[in-house]
Amino acid sequence: MFSIKSALAKPFAKRVYKKIQKWANNPIETQDKVFQNLISEAAGTAFGKDHDFISINTYQDFVKRVPIRDYEQLKPYVDRVVAGEKDVLWKGKPIYFAKTSGTTSGAKYIPLTKQSMPNHVNAAKNAILLYIHETGNAKFVDGKMIFLQGSPTLKEQNGIQLGRLSGIVAHYVPKYLQKNRMPSWETNCIEDWETKVDAIVEETLPENMTIISGIPSWVQMYFEKLQHKTGQKVGDIFKNFNLFIFGGVNYEPYRAKFENLIGRKVDSIELYPASEGFFAFQDKQNKKGMLLQLDSGMFYEFVEADQFFEENPKRITIKDVKVGVNYVMIISTNAGLWAYNIGDTVMFTSTKPYRVIVSGRIKHFISAFGEHVIGKEVEYAMKEATEGTTIRINEFTVAPQINPNSGLPYHEWFIEFENEPENLSALAKKIDASLQKQNSYYLDLIEGKVLQPLKISKVEKKGFQNYMKSIGKLGGQNKIPRLSNDRKIAENLKPHILTK
Repeated sequence: MFSIKSALAKPFAKRVYKKIQKWANNPIETQDKVFQNLISEAAGTAFGKDHDFISINTYQDFVKRVPIRDYEQLKPYVDRVVAGEKDVLWKGKPIYFAKTSGTTSGAKYIPLTKQSMPNHVNAAKNAILLYIHETGNAKFVDGKMIFLQGSPTLKEQNGIQLGRLSGIVAHYVPKYLQKNRMPSWETNCIEDWETKVDAIVEETLPENMTIISGIPSWVQMYFEKLQHKTGQKVGDIFKNFNLFIFGGVNYEPYRAKFENLIGRKVDSIELYPASEGFFAFQDKQNKKGMLLQLDSGMFYEFVEADQFFEENPKRITIKDVKVGVNYVMIISTNAGLWAYNIGDTVMFTSTKPYRVIVSGRIKHFISAFGEHVIGKEVEYAMKEATEGTTIRINEFTVAPQINPNSGLPYHEWFIEFENEPENLSALAKKIDASLQKQNSYYLDLIEGKVLQPLKISKVEKKGFQNYMKSIGKLGGQNKIPRLSNDRKIAENLKPHILTK
């Protein structure tokens, strides 16, 4: 059936594509413009005065005056903004605070300003429009779409609205999409995650769902509940569901499980959103990596992850990055974050245009013995070891075992299987071989008899969900770290481990 909405989507997508190409093809110039604009706009703020922004003319001036900070180090300024003070990190007051769960400081309050808010809204929309432009597929705009997200309920504090980022963004759904969007406002406001997903299942079952999006681990929970209720594959329930949009974690460990739950392959678009900014989105179906958003009020710096903990690590801009190097990403934004370490590590897959993949978290690694194993390596090892097999993984995490009851220390892999391997030790060998191939430090430690090969501990079905529930982090934007340098998660998983 002919639809005005889908017919209009294609020329609109073409216009947006051309606009994006303009800055993507002039990356250095685009970032220089963003940098100059940020410095001049914030020169009169408390932070700008404290760091002599008025004298900053070059990137080198900025590096000398503004050190890299994480949330803890920026907190004295943020606290002043939270208390209601104006012109602290950015001119005026933010319009929102995205509240996220911090580690050492309790809740983190990330400012969102009038200038930064459009970036969060437009990037996801542009990702879909570029998909339409590339594939010519616009039929899905007539169906229903869902984003599994946090509650849109906001609170006010000193004249600033406070909530989860995904809940804040829910207030910005364009009018022409409001009839298509699910779940209902009432369902979206349910705080308890399991109750909410049950309500979403009831609401969406009779609908023509065409786009489903969210963090893979929580979309999986929704798919499993749909299948349990109907006995059907998700692709049979929603015959026109053809586009899965995800972000927050690497999809690869979930892909086989999802294709089984859906019953067929569907196109996917990867996004890289965070409370601090919407950094990148997948712009091509057949290219690896996501297009870095260079024209969205964010200036990027990069530090090689291996050097990050040195006293004065070298900071570079996109001009000097190389493909395949693991970098810590540092941002300065029109929300008032300055040389801010968001904690993510990225690798460039291309510099024409600039595309990245998220390789992990600078705090999420294992280097208990000097091996510096990162998230990307364990995810690739799992993918390589299970490819072409019937093994399907629900979730996994890795921790070092420093003091085993007997033998050498090792990496312990906690895996929740959907389809188990016939031979667990054969799988462990495959994963270990892949890790040795990728990481020369790990290989040296195995060959030097400092470590023994990894061991797998099986986690019961829904074990990870129950663990997340037990620590009050089930649903929303919460996700399991792929690996950690201590045994905290490992200890909490103990009740969910299956004995042989």
